[in-house]
Amino acid sequence: MAGARARIRVKVLGPVQLEVDGAAVRLTPLTVRLLVRLVAAEGEAVPVRQLRRDVWGLADEPRHLDQRNRNEVQKRVLELRRVLAPGDRSGAGSSGAHVLRTEQQVTAQGSETAYRLVLRPEELDSSRFTAIVSEALLAPPATAAHQLAEALSLVRGRPLAEVNGEGFATSFIRRLTALQNTARRELVRVQTDLGRPELALPVAELIAHEHPDDVEAARALDALRAELRARHGDELLRHRVPLPGRRAEVVLIRGDLFDQVDANLVVGFSDTFDTENSEDLVISRESVQSQLVDRVFAGRRRLLDGKLRAGLRTVKAVGTENVRSKPLGRRVRYPVGTTVMLPVDGRRVFATAYSRLGNDLVARSNCEDLRRSLDNVWAAVAVHGLFKPVAVPLIGSGLARITDLDRGQLVALIVDSFIDACREHPALAPELRIVVRPQELARTDLTPVERRFQETVPGLHATD
Repeated sequence: MAGARARIRVKVLGPVQLEVDGAAVRLTPLTVRLLVRLVAAEGEAVPVRQLRRDVWGLADEPRHLDQRNRNEVQKRVLELRRVLAPGDRSGAGSSGAHVLRTEQQVTAQGSETAYRLVLRPEELDSSRFTAIVSEALLAPPATAAHQLAEALSLVRGRPLAEVNGEGFATSFIRRLTALQNTARRELVRVQTDLGRPELALPVAELIAHEHPDDVEAARALDALRAELRARHGDELLRHRVPLPGRRAEVVLIRGDLFDQVDANLVVGFSDTFDTENSEDLVISRESVQSQLVDRVFAGRRRLLDGKLRAGLRTVKAVGTENVRSKPLGRRVRYPVGTTVMLPVDGRRVFATAYSRLGNDLVARSNCEDLRRSLDNVWAAVAVHGLFKPVAVPLIGSGLARITDLDRGQLVALIVDSFIDACREHPALAPELRIVVRPQELARTDLTPVERRFQETVPGLHATD
C-alpha cells in the first residue's frame, strides 16, 4: 500500500526549484526540462513523441526505430517519480505515479503513451499565484493590497526562465507575465487609494524600469513621487535612531518651535533663568525665552517665574550676585546644565540652563556646556516626558552663540546627544523634532547630520 503523499512544492516563477518534504531537490538538466515541459502543459497529458521533440530536441522516427529514445524518456520519468515519492521503497516510483501519471492516447498510428503531471494548486507556485491574483482583483482595497503583495512575493524572476523563448512555453509564460503586470499595476492603484503612496512607490518604480516606453507607467510614477514630496511639507530630514530595539526617529523641520502643539518643548535659558524682556535689556524680545512667555504662558510672565522657582527649589545655587555687580535681572546662579520641568496644558516644557549670563548681560556658552545641558534634558524627558515627541530649537545659534560650532554642527551635536541618551533610556521619546526657523535654514548646512547617519547605519548609501 502506498504511503502518504509527500509534500511537494514546484516553483517556476523564476529559476525552477523543486522541494519535497521541505528539502530542496537537485535534478539533472534533462529532468528539469522534463518537469518544466509537463508544468507548461498546465495539467494536460503530453505524448512521448512530443516530449522527445520538446525536451530532447529529437525528430520523430518510425516506431520500430525509436525504442531507445522512448527508453530515455521513461528513464527520466522514473527519476522524477522517485524524487516526487521519496518514501516509496519499491524502487519503481509507483507512489510517484500518482503525481506523474502514465496514460494511453489513441492516435491515427495507434495507441501512444503520454504523461500527465497532476499537482494540487498549493503545490505549484504559478497556480497559487493565479488563484490569489484572481481573487484579489475582485476584493476591496485593503484585502486586495494584502493578497496582491502575497501573490507578488511568490515571483522570483521570469516564469520558466530555463525555457524562455521555446514554443511549448510561450503561451504559459505570456499569460503569467501579463498577470504579474496586472497584479503590480493593481497593487499600485489600491495602495494609492488606501493613502499609502510610500508602499505603492517601489512597485511603480519596478513597472517603469521594466517598461521604459510605457507612458502611463511613467506618469503614474511621477504622480506618486509628487504626492510623497508634498507630504514632507516642511520636513527636511527624517531618520530612524540607528539602535537595535529603539523605535525613535530624528526629524528636522522648517518652522516655529511653538507651533509644535503635539510635542514637549525644550527651551534654553541662562544660568540665572531670567525671563524679563523689558526694553530688551536682560533678554531679547525675539528670544525663545521671551516667546515662551507670550506663546505658551499667554504673556503671564509671573506664572512662568513661579513654575521656574518651584522647579529650582531642590537645586543648589552656585552663587549670588550683588546689586552693584548685576543691577538688572536675577542674581542667583545655578549650575550650567540645570534642567527644570514645567507642566503646561498636558505637556511639558523643559527649561535648561546652557549658558552663563555675565554681569554685562551677555550670555556665553560653548559646546561642552550645551552637551551637558542636553544630557540633563534627555534624562528629565525620560522621567517626565510622557513618551511624547520632543521639539528642540537650534539651541546655541542665537544670542548665546556657540562660536566654535556652525549651525549644521549644532544640529549634529543635538542628534548625537539624543542617540546616546536612547542607549541609556530605551523609552525616551518616539521622536526628536529639531525645529529650524526659515530665516536660519539658508545658513544651516545639514551635511554633518546626514553624514552621522550614513556612518552609523552600515550600507545606508552603499553603491554597487
